[in-house]
Amino acid sequence: MTSTRPARDAALHADIDRPSRREQILQAAAQLFAERGSRAVGVDDVGAAVGVTGPAIYRHFASKDAMLAEMLLRISERLLAGGSEVVALAADDVQGQLRSLIAFQVDFALDNPALITVQDRDLGSLADADAAQVRRLQRRYVEVWVTVLARLHPAADAAACRARAHAVFGLINSTPHSAGRLDRPAMAALLSGMAWAAATA
Repeated sequence: MTSTRPARDAALHADIDRPSRREQILQAAAQLFAERGSRAVGVDDVGAAVGVTGPAIYRHFASKDAMLAEMLLRISERLLAGGSEVVALAADDVQGQLRSLIAFQVDFALDNPALITVQDRDLGSLADADAAQVRRLQRRYVEVWVTVLARLHPAADAAACRARAHAVFGLINSTPHSAGRLDRPAMAALLSGMAWAAATA
């Protein structure tokens, strides 16, 4: 008798890998917001991008603004959690911490150019409470970098380390403007090398 286990396992992995409808909506909304700006995109546009009617979106999100808020809050939470984790894993090696932070940020930037564009352009469109929460999370992520940079540059004050961190972010987060110019491995290597040079100069 032929076992059905491999087929069941394949179906299970396919379900795990397949994004939920909520995730699909957020991904589609991010791409549309990046291309047009959040104010120029309607709920019907997002629905069409994921193959549902606009009203069906309201089963997952109360409004387009709720999509934008969740999108930006999620990426801020991911960055803070991921950055904190890679620093903790290399706690005894400050250069290792910096390399891990750079690699983490480069991967994020290459994987999420649309989210970077939305963050830069549409953060001001959030409700005040949501925008304040995003900014708090982002400041905490910056401070993860500042702590590492302060260990590398003991003579520098916190303001200088903070400015250095923002300069590195600007370099790495240039990916929406450089997409397609190099393949991913080459772009990752270029960004990582340039970020290391900026962070350690």
